[in-house]
Amino acid sequence: MQAPPLPDAPPAIRDAILDWLDRFAACVREVDYKSAYPFWHPRIIAFGTVQALVEGLESFRDRQWDSVWPRTSDFRFPPEAARVLASADGSMAVAIAPFTSTGYAPDGTPFDRPGRTTLILVPNPGEGEKWLAVHSHMSLAKGVPPDSHAKRAIKAK
Repeated sequence: MQAPPLPDAPPAIRDAILDWLDRFAACVREVDYKSAYPFWHPRIIAFGTVQALVEGLESFRDRQWDSVWPRTSDFRFPPEAARVLASADGSMAVAIAPFTSTGYAPDGTPFDRPGRTTLILVPNPGEGEKWLAVHSHMSLAKGVPPDSHAKRAIKAK
């Protein structure tokens, strides 16, 4: 028996989610928390390499973003490697994508810091972003040191 196809997102949804990923990654690179808030549902449920399950945008920021964004640089989601799935009615989308970034050893030596991401997004019925992430799982690739030691300033909290 042949497996059914994956529910790949139609082009309009795929393009919107790839744009979301690109614009969010720019917030990470700029360490600009304030500009990143509109991308996320206020009650986001998230976990990752550096943090166990957290719920709520403020906890996500304080326990995940603070542990990573000021300590790394060059964060990106390569669009050609991203997959976007969507429900038939467009009420939910899933982005599955690797990310790249640069980490820093205690002596300041840079190292590649690749990882992977799964995001669940829903349409935003309000103003602003057309899609809101309701779940995030970002984790580092196997063997990548979890600690990075840069000390970049937070642009806006």
